[in-house]
Amino acid sequence: MKSKLAGLIVVLVLAFAAPANAKFPSLVTATTRDGRHDWDFLLGTWSTHYMRLSKILQHDHTWFPCSGTSTITPFWKGEGNIEDGDLSCPHQYIRGLTVRLYNPVTHQWALWWATRRAGITEPPQVGHFDANGVGLFYSDDTYRGTPVIVRYKWTHFHGKPRFEQAFSSDHGKTWETNWTTDYTRR
Repeated sequence: MKSKLAGLIVVLVLAFAAPANAKFPSLVTATTRDGRHDWDFLLGTWSTHYMRLSKILQHDHTWFPCSGTSTITPFWKGEGNIEDGDLSCPHQYIRGLTVRLYNPVTHQWALWWATRRAGITEPPQVGHFDANGVGLFYSDDTYRGTPVIVRYKWTHFHGKPRFEQAFSSDHGKTWETNWTTDYTRR
């Protein structure tokens, strides 16, 4: 059943996938680096520790913790992967999925986030990892009616993957981190 669900999600994402010549979000930089195996560090099963900002874009500094698990499975010889995970938060349980697809023409990755409740969210994050192993992925979006740039930042130093989500409402001059995830291999 899991593989049928994963296949269905890949088909749905591909139906909405941007062509190779699509306009990238505002802060995505060009690259010629072959990054098709940049996510290999994340493959497998992980315990996850999340910190989420209570009130986004309100100058609030109150965070709350969540915990969960994630399993990341590759497909297309590493040019795609699916992260199936969950988050147990105070007063909330989220069943989530991330689909990541590599475009060998642009050397960019597109990342889609989905939940059981909301389905696939648009637009995808687009970007790539640099030679030092830092991945930056962006989308132009809105948050509760406010135009924002959403940035996903991925690092994996010393075998410790870390994800950070941040919003900018001033065209990338300043960023507010509102979600972090630290991964521990199981």
